[in-house]
Amino acid sequence: MKAARFHGRKDIRIEDVPEPELRDGTVKIDVAWCGICGTDLHEYLEGPIFVPAPGHAHPLSGEEAPVTLGHEFSGTVSEIGEGVMGLAKGDNVVVEPYFVCDECDSCQAGNYHLCRKMGFIGLSGGGGGLSEKIVVDARWVHPIGDIPLDEAALIEPLSVAHHAVARSGVTAGDVALVGGSGPIGLLTAAVLKGMGVTTIVSELTLARKEKAVSSGVADHVLDPSKEDVPARVLELTGGTGADVAFECAGVNAVLDTMLDAVRPAGVVVNVSIWGAPATVDMQKLVLKEIDLRGTIAYVRDHAAAIKLVQEGKVDLKPFITGRNALEDLVEQGFDTLINHKETAVKVLVHP
Repeated sequence: MKAARFHGRKDIRIEDVPEPELRDGTVKIDVAWCGICGTDLHEYLEGPIFVPAPGHAHPLSGEEAPVTLGHEFSGTVSEIGEGVMGLAKGDNVVVEPYFVCDECDSCQAGNYHLCRKMGFIGLSGGGGGLSEKIVVDARWVHPIGDIPLDEAALIEPLSVAHHAVARSGVTAGDVALVGGSGPIGLLTAAVLKGMGVTTIVSELTLARKEKAVSSGVADHVLDPSKEDVPARVLELTGGTGADVAFECAGVNAVLDTMLDAVRPAGVVVNVSIWGAPATVDMQKLVLKEIDLRGTIAYVRDHAAAIKLVQEGKVDLKPFITGRNALEDLVEQGFDTLINHKETAVKVLVHP
């Protein structure tokens, strides 16, 4: 079968690989759509990061580069392994793309997303959504009912957003500032809006500002190149500041803005994966007693994310801005998102 394989920095190849074999406790999935994630772009430009480097196999997958990419994907169950319950051939599904050990202190405490050996399917091995088929342990497979398969490819990043919002402690009626309206920022705003939170989005790029408005996820959109974002947030909140803020850009200036814009005793959640170390003005943190919280991926969030879509609280259609064949992954997918990101939000690939 065809698969997109990461060999090294700026070296992704569409190759023929053996079709994965069904095992006990697993299901085989015919992949329908796979999203290109910001993490994939970081791997392409700066990696290997999550991809195990040659000679350094991942402790759970046993794999090293080259590996098949793709962790935001949807598909249809085509085969059921021995001992699998609750899934049937023909089910449309998404995958929570984890490797975890189930043995470390974090796993034993139920925090499997903080597993000491944690890895991601589609980054650390195990096949990936940028291939025709994949075999996955049944525990990670979530039925999606009648959600269209292209929209369902966004359930994984929506789960990232859901977990970040849960980490923030925000409640209905609060005011939230989202720094950056790329896919994760937009989906974070969508979850907030679905909860009844007033959402303020800060973004430079025209297409992404327009998407924040046209999708209906932002009550206010601010351009930091044209206005003082913390001052505008104070105006919009009657001089109080945002209750919570979400750093979704991986840019130091955005993090600084989030710290300035939250109210005293507010919460700032860092959602983005950073390509380089950040600096934090600790005086801002101290003088306002701000809680700065990290968040990684998701833990028991997929079912809730699916429910948000099924209940109509989040509409995923507006965020899909491109669809490509696997053969066009780099030229039309990666290149668009790296060099023409002002024209795109979420690009899907159909293996």
